[in-house]
Amino acid sequence: MMKGSKIFSLLQFFTLFTITFASTEEATALLKWKSTFKNQNNSLLVSWQPSSDACSDWYGVVCFNGRINRLNITNSRIIGTLFDFPFSSLPFLEYVDLSMNSLSGTIPPEIGNLTNLIYLDLNCNQISGTIPSQIGSLVKLQILRIFDNHLNGPIPGEIGQLRSLTKLSLGKNFLNGSIPASLGNLNNLSFLFLYLNQLSGPIPSELGNLKNLNYLELFNNQLSGPIPSELENLKNLNDMELSANQLSGPIPSELGNLKNLNNLELSANQLSSPIPNELENLKNLNDLDLSNNQLSGPIPSVLGNLKNLNHLELSNNQLSGPIPSVLGNLNNLNDLELSNNQLNGPIPSSIGNLRNLQILFLDDNNLIEEITSSICNLTSLAVLDLSRNMLKGKILQCLGNVSGLGYVMMSHNNLSGELPPSICNLASLQGLDLGRNNLMGAIPQCFGNMSGHLEVLDMQHNNLSGTLPTTFSIGSALKSFNLHGNKIEGKIPRSLKNCQQLEVVDLGDNLLNDTFPMWLGTLPELQVLSLRLNKLHGPIRTLGSENMYPELRLLDLSSNVFTENLPTSLFQHFRAMRKIDPSKKAPSDDEDGYYQNSIAVVTKGMELEVVRILFLYTTIDLSNNKFEGHIPSMIGVLIALRVLNLSHNGLQGPIPQSLGSLSSVESLDLSGNHLVGAIPPQFASLTSLEVLNLSYNHLEGCIPQGNQFHTFENNSYEGNDGLRGFPLSKGCGNEGDDSVLEETYARSTLDEESNYEFLNDFWKAALMGYGTGLCIGLSIIYILISTGNMKWLERIIEELEHKIMMARRKKQRRQRNYRRRNNRF
Repeated sequence: MMKGSKIFSLLQFFTLFTITFASTEEATALLKWKSTFKNQNNSLLVSWQPSSDACSDWYGVVCFNGRINRLNITNSRIIGTLFDFPFSSLPFLEYVDLSMNSLSGTIPPEIGNLTNLIYLDLNCNQISGTIPSQIGSLVKLQILRIFDNHLNGPIPGEIGQLRSLTKLSLGKNFLNGSIPASLGNLNNLSFLFLYLNQLSGPIPSELGNLKNLNYLELFNNQLSGPIPSELENLKNLNDMELSANQLSGPIPSELGNLKNLNNLELSANQLSSPIPNELENLKNLNDLDLSNNQLSGPIPSVLGNLKNLNHLELSNNQLSGPIPSVLGNLNNLNDLELSNNQLNGPIPSSIGNLRNLQILFLDDNNLIEEITSSICNLTSLAVLDLSRNMLKGKILQCLGNVSGLGYVMMSHNNLSGELPPSICNLASLQGLDLGRNNLMGAIPQCFGNMSGHLEVLDMQHNNLSGTLPTTFSIGSALKSFNLHGNKIEGKIPRSLKNCQQLEVVDLGDNLLNDTFPMWLGTLPELQVLSLRLNKLHGPIRTLGSENMYPELRLLDLSSNVFTENLPTSLFQHFRAMRKIDPSKKAPSDDEDGYYQNSIAVVTKGMELEVVRILFLYTTIDLSNNKFEGHIPSMIGVLIALRVLNLSHNGLQGPIPQSLGSLSSVESLDLSGNHLVGAIPPQFASLTSLEVLNLSYNHLEGCIPQGNQFHTFENNSYEGNDGLRGFPLSKGCGNEGDDSVLEETYARSTLDEESNYEFLNDFWKAALMGYGTGLCIGLSIIYILISTGNMKWLERIIEELEHKIMMARRKKQRRQRNYRRRNNRF
């Protein structure tokens, strides 16, 4: 016995020695990996020192029998790679969690050496490259998570060898190719997350073999073909999300056999045919989203049996017929979205039974009749959208009792009557859109008192009258104020300057009688200001502040009675029009929220209702006023302009060469003025120009050639007798010769300046030459100035200017004809 005991103790000694030696080797290997980190001063890994015990002292390290068994350093701010990770030196490793760090580079094929690995989590890093096929050697692996990285290439079929796998998460990468059919071998799999990749091809029918699957999430890929009917075998499935792919064909009726399903999302595909009645078997369903497909036929009344539904989304399909009244049985419904279909008939009164409903979207259909008063029973309602239907009648007085309403949208209907003052009771209201109806009467003054919470007030294109609210308070939340196309009179309320978050002010096409509201320039976020088609008058004056209209992108003051010179001081403030930001894109549908700004814009000769105006249009329209003087050359620095319209005013002088710098301009209208000289040759470089109108001025010389000028027709130039060149019948020698065009333009500008010099010399000579008549002449001038009656003097000067100009033009024509004759010989 004694001898046996000594032998056992000896064996224990050698075993401990071996284990200690091996543990030191593992620790040294991990330290070597740590030495490659870019942040060596990582506070969480300061315990990783050669002098300390890896098994007991190191952060994130757990040992079993003296060998490193678990490595959990998630969210440890590591900046490094896996290239020097000791895959071969850690044979007893079972658990690795390196998630939520800054690991980059590829996954080395040596990962296949971790044959005892049960758990591998590399989520939320910056790992790129392909998934190595050697990962198929990790046959004990139960959890594999490489979510949210930069992986590309195909999913290796070898993953199908991991028969112990219960969770596979490869979502939010750049994986492409097809889903391997071998994944159907993973009998123990309960989670399959492949969403947000670039996977294509069909959904393998072999996935129907995954009898233990609880979650199937393949959304946001490029998968095509039909939904396999074999998926009916997934009896334990709780969640099926196949949205945002290119799946086609009908919804398989076999999906009605998935009786444990809580969530079915098939939206944003190309699914067609009617909705199958078999979906009524999904009694446990909480969410059903079939929106954004091509589904047709009526909404099945059997959906009214899904008593556990919280969300029912069928928007953006081709569904027809009435809204089934049995949907009023869905007592747990929070969200009902039936927008953009072909539904007809009235809104069923049973909708009022949905006491838990928070969101109701019935917009963009063919609904008729009056709005059912039962909607006022929806005391939990936060968003109501009935826009773009054929609803008629009055706005419900009782809506003011639905205290939680945040958004009310009923635009593009046939609503009539006056606005009920009870709307002012909605203390949570953020958006009110009643535009394009037949509403009449005065705007309740209490709307101004709602500005503390109201962000959008849109009642454009109605028959509203009276004056604007005047009680907008400091700290206002108002961002969009649109009353375009009504019959509103009076002045623009100065209290609007309290609305410091305003982005859109559209009061166009009303009967406002006021001067230019220069104080609106103090609004730091203002991007759209439209006051067109009113009775605004007088000169445009601006404040001396440098921070005037810093974000303005659309200014429309057309069809008013503004006078005097175009305000150079106004244009110099438009900082947002001076720069082109190529990174600025229109928002996606998900970013738009419940309301999209829209405004009527005259561009390229047409009036358009433009949505997402803040991102698409940069416009200045000052047409149809009584502006005088020269076009300010300052406009040339507004290089982001897409539309510039100064037509039908009394503008004089030459067209500034600086307008040739408007590289983004698509529509330029200077017609119906008194402009003289040549068309600046710099205009030939405006390659974005689609519409040009210079008609009915006094322009002369050669029309620039090349680029867009080959596309313009005669009507762009008619009413300018002195213009020559294509497309006009009058030829222009040396067409396309920039030096000739430059000379013509410079000469016209010089002549203009000479006229003013001549007038100045004329008065000097008159004063010097008339001797004793000087006092009489000065007395007459003094009387004219003191009485303000300068018209007689103005007429003399105008006639003199005209005679001088005509003489100069005749001289220029004689000189040009002389040069042409000489060029022939």
